Amino acid sequence: MRESGTAPVSCIIGAGPSGISMAKRLKDFGLPYDQFEASDDIGGNWYYKNPNGMSACYQSLHIDTSKYRLAYEDFPVPDDWPDFPHHSELLQYFHDYVDHFGLRDGIEFETRVERAERLDDGRWAVTLSTGETREYDALIVANGHHWDPRTPEYPGHFDGHQTHSHAYSDPFEPYDYRGKRVMVVGGGNSAMDISSELSQRPLAAKLFISMRRGVWVLGKYANGQPADKAVLPSWMPSKLGRKLAQRMIKKQLGRMEDYGLPKPDHEPLEGHPSVSGEFLTRVGCGDITPKGAIDRLDGDGVIFADGSREQVDAIIWATGYNISFPFFTDPALQADENNAFPLYKRMVKPGYENLFFLGLAQPLPTLVNFAEQQSKLVAAALRGDYAFPGREEMERVIKADEAIHLGHFYASKRHTIQVDFNTYVRDLAKEVERGRRRPQQTASPPP
Repeated sequence: MRESGTAPVSCIIGAGPSGISMAKRLKDFGLPYDQFEASDDIGGNWYYKNPNGMSACYQSLHIDTSKYRLAYEDFPVPDDWPDFPHHSELLQYFHDYVDHFGLRDGIEFETRVERAERLDDGRWAVTLSTGETREYDALIVANGHHWDPRTPEYPGHFDGHQTHSHAYSDPFEPYDYRGKRVMVVGGGNSAMDISSELSQRPLAAKLFISMRRGVWVLGKYANGQPADKAVLPSWMPSKLGRKLAQRMIKKQLGRMEDYGLPKPDHEPLEGHPSVSGEFLTRVGCGDITPKGAIDRLDGDGVIFADGSREQVDAIIWATGYNISFPFFTDPALQADENNAFPLYKRMVKPGYENLFFLGLAQPLPTLVNFAEQQSKLVAAALRGDYAFPGREEMERVIKADEAIHLGHFYASKRHTIQVDFNTYVRDLAKEVERGRRRPQQTASPPP
C-alpha cells in the first residue's frame, strides 16, 4: 500500500499511440507509472509485422485520416508528409514522439500483462509474463481493439485458403494470390483496400467482394482537399450538419447501385464510413465483381443468398474484430455478445473509477490523438483535481452519450463504440471542468 498523501502509481498496458500519449501526460504531471508492452518496440497496430502478432498492418496500408487531423497537440507531423501517410511514416512519427519526450526508458518491452485482478481494497494486482506480480493504485488499458479478429461461421466447408484480413500482408506472402480466384468478405476499409489491391490484373485472376448489406464508399478527397479537413462550426447542431453532409455526399457519389454494388439500407454517415479512393473505380472497371451475402461454403466455391455459385481459391475475411481483454477474469470487464461495452465518457465503467480504457472507440475522423484527449481526464483524476459523479448519474450519462454518438447508426457489432471526435472532445473538456467543481463527498471515491 502506498503511504497517505503520495501520488497514486499507475500501470499502463500497451505502448501503441494511446499508451505513449498517456505516458507522456503522466510524466508531464510527475505522476509515477509503469508501462508494459508485449512486443519488442512501440507502435502497436502501426508496427508492421509486429512480432506480438497484434498488428493489422499490410504492406500497402495508408491511413485514411489525413495528416491535418492526426497529430498530437504538441508534436506536429512533418511538413513534407503526403496528405495520407504510409504506415511506415506514421510509425516513425510515434518513434520520434517517444524519443523527443523521453518516454522509451519508462517502457518494459517484451513484457505481457497476463492477468489483472482487483484487490479487496480496490487496487490492482497485475501479473506479468515474467512471473512477477505488482500492485497498482490505478490501471490504464491501452491494448487496442484491432487485434482479436472476428470470423463468421457458415454452413458447409471450404477447401481453399482462408485468412482474416488481420493476417493479410501483401499479394505474395504468406499466400501467393497471383492467378487465383479470390473473394474478400466485408464492406469496411480493409475490405476496400485489399480488394482494390488484389483486383489489379497482374494479380488475382478474378476478385469477388461479398457484402451482406450495401455501404456508402466515400472518397478521400472532396473539392480538391482531404475530405476530413472540412469541419462544421461548433454552433451547428450535429443533426443539421449530418443532413447537409449527407446531401453533399449523395450529390458527389451518386447511387451505390449504379456502380453495381448493393443498395445501402441507410443514409451516408449512418454507418461507419468505408473510405477508398480506388474501390469504386475498380468496380466500375470490372476488376472487382460485387456479390451479396454468403449462404454457405461449398468445397471449392461459395453459394450466395441469391442462389448463385462462384468457384473460389481463397477467402479473405475482412469481418472486423472482437473487443476483448484476455487479462481480466472479471466477467463485468468484458464486452457482451454484441461487442457492446458501455463506458462513462468511453473510458470508465461505473464502480471501477480507478480503471481507465484509452482509445477504446471508433472516432470520426481520427483515432491517433483520441487517447491524448482522454488522458487529460485520467491525469486530473489521478492528481485529485477531478471527481466522478455518483454511479446513477454515470449510468444516466452513458445512455445519453450513446444516444448522441450511436443513435443515428444502424445496429451492428461494428457500431458499438462509435463517437464523433469533435463532439466528444468538446464535451470531455466540459466534463473535466465539471469534475473539478464536483464535491468529492457526493462523487464516487477517487482511487
